[in-house]
Amino acid sequence: MEVKKRSSSSSLSDGKIRMIQGAILALALTIFLGNLMMWVIMPTFTYYQKWVPALLAATNSTFFDIQGPIMMNFTLPILFIAVLGCIYVHLEKQKSDSVTSYCNKDWLKVLKKPKIMKPLGIVTWIELFFLAMFIILCVWYFSAFVYFHYSTITTYAATKGVQVWQARIDRLALVIGLTGNICLTFLFYPVSRGSSILPLLGLTSEGSIKYHIWLGHIAMTLFTIHGLLFILFWAVSGRLHEMLKWDPHYISNVPGEIGLLVGLILWITTFPAIRRRMFELFFYTHYLYILFMAFFLLHTGMFYACIMLPGFFLFLIDRYLRFLQSKQKVSLVSARVLTCETFELNFSKIPGLEYSPTSVMFLNVPSISKLQWHPFTVTSNSNLESDTISVVIKCEGSWTKKLYDVISLPSPVDRLEVSVEGPYGPVSTHFLRHDTLVLISGGSGITPFISIIRELIYMSSTLKCNTPKILLVSVFKNSSQFSMLDLLLPLSGTPSGCSNLDLQIEAYITRENEPAPEKPEPLRTVLFKPNHSDAPITPILGQNNWLWLAAIISSSFALYLLFVGLLYQYYVYPMDHGTNKVFPYHTRALFNMLFIAVSIVIAASAVFLWNKKKSARETKQIQDMADSTKSLNSLLAYADQELESLPQQSLNKSIKTYYGQRPDLKRILLEVKGASVGVVASGPKTLRHDVAAICSSGLVENLHFESISFTW
Repeated sequence: MEVKKRSSSSSLSDGKIRMIQGAILALALTIFLGNLMMWVIMPTFTYYQKWVPALLAATNSTFFDIQGPIMMNFTLPILFIAVLGCIYVHLEKQKSDSVTSYCNKDWLKVLKKPKIMKPLGIVTWIELFFLAMFIILCVWYFSAFVYFHYSTITTYAATKGVQVWQARIDRLALVIGLTGNICLTFLFYPVSRGSSILPLLGLTSEGSIKYHIWLGHIAMTLFTIHGLLFILFWAVSGRLHEMLKWDPHYISNVPGEIGLLVGLILWITTFPAIRRRMFELFFYTHYLYILFMAFFLLHTGMFYACIMLPGFFLFLIDRYLRFLQSKQKVSLVSARVLTCETFELNFSKIPGLEYSPTSVMFLNVPSISKLQWHPFTVTSNSNLESDTISVVIKCEGSWTKKLYDVISLPSPVDRLEVSVEGPYGPVSTHFLRHDTLVLISGGSGITPFISIIRELIYMSSTLKCNTPKILLVSVFKNSSQFSMLDLLLPLSGTPSGCSNLDLQIEAYITRENEPAPEKPEPLRTVLFKPNHSDAPITPILGQNNWLWLAAIISSSFALYLLFVGLLYQYYVYPMDHGTNKVFPYHTRALFNMLFIAVSIVIAASAVFLWNKKKSARETKQIQDMADSTKSLNSLLAYADQELESLPQQSLNKSIKTYYGQRPDLKRILLEVKGASVGVVASGPKTLRHDVAAICSSGLVENLHFESISFTW
């Protein structure tokens, strides 16, 4: 199979793009390995007795003081990798063959095969490699630092005026805290939704949340032990008064204790027993991370915090850009209400907003909750539906139930105020490169497949391309959920619909033994009136968003360095002349926090306003079109006739329904023919694990498993 998407305006050929991307990956890997070497060498005598003196001698400057070499070694390399990642992703979007046939020479495909591990779930060999490397780093870091401090424990105990065994508790507490800082260093990368580093590893933010959860649990466990051991040391050595110590020129205990208390409150609400029953409590207390990080910086000082700064710096950029996008109220055009307490929301967007299948968008409805944001899988296709973007929502909580009640009223509201963040998604859709696609969904897991099938409809009907054969296996509890298959067709799409696709759908209704006697109710369409205060959804940084993100990262960090340099040169150094014994550590930390915030706000706001001005004309054109009722009337007419349309009839013919049984997944997968069969599973964890186990069993070589995250 050979499939090509519409070409980009880029003048570079795909071959040249691949060469540049290969060079970027090689450079990023080299820098990462160098940065990793710094982590490995840090807890050794070599680092403190040879490297640090040499670095300080070579970089001695009144402009940055000791903070300069630390940032050069640990902060700058990661931010440079992030900039390289932006360029890499930008080039990936310029390819004209982003969905070409599956490449048998792809050496990464072996490393991307799934592995089922009970404590971890579904992981690839790449993920296992980085997980093992992280564990080895933590073990080495802990053991090397214990050896480093315990080798001089007698001298330290004498200096401290305590017994050796008490000094051992003190140094062990310190080392555990240092090890916890490794987890904190990587904690924020998975939750940066617009990350340019995750795509270099073939990951998305939605699929990496589990790493954030693991790192958070490990970090808080280590920090809690760290704090308790220090309290134990102070108690046994008669120094409990040190709990109230705020040393201006060393580690400050009071901010550390406050930060630990804040972290514990945040941590407790993340456990499933509390998070599932009291989600709002979990959601609101998670904002305590701001206080936690502030007190962490006041506790350690900025010198050591530079080690974990890159991930947090990138997260703050991402968070501020999301804030800027969320301030705009977007235009909600229509909604389609299904019989199974599920509904589709259709928003206006500018044609220039493009996204990949299986993308995710975050919604906020102030009339329900001003603070809560919920992620939902995008079901529309940016090529088929150039003016609208859609999400499907199922009632599975108090927030979604309240929204459903508003939408499904006999006389619904004329306008619903909504803000959005996103969409966010994979850079490319590699699963479309196969000869055959097997899509297996359980219940609500069908939502990402709607966008995949619509993408294939566009490729077959508009681009006239050969597309993979598709087998969609959908498992539903009852017949009311069966109506979700009606959403496979776009609200306004091509006349041929899915008639050009080689599509077969097997629907399994597990809790009913025969079809329902009554005829299912048709989809109900609700139209909302346009409002001049609402705007279509636009890309936050314009068409070249990744290049703009690279500019924001570079310029904001350069501004931050400028502010820090001016502070040290004209205020700090004249006061302490490089001794670091006059100007308080916590004041330096406060200034650094201020400089980071101001630098990001200046750089990101400038780029945002520049792109907002460029897109204002296109936005006005769309709003003018929305003022006329002609488009809305045609939309309503299409919605009323869609169940009787030729595309819908073609879709119905491709569906086979089975009642009172579950699919035999092993038989289905082993019987699928094709040189390269892409198997995509979405739904409950057990379903995804079962499918992954079959694909990784080695019974056949043509199955290539991919698990995708979905949200309601």
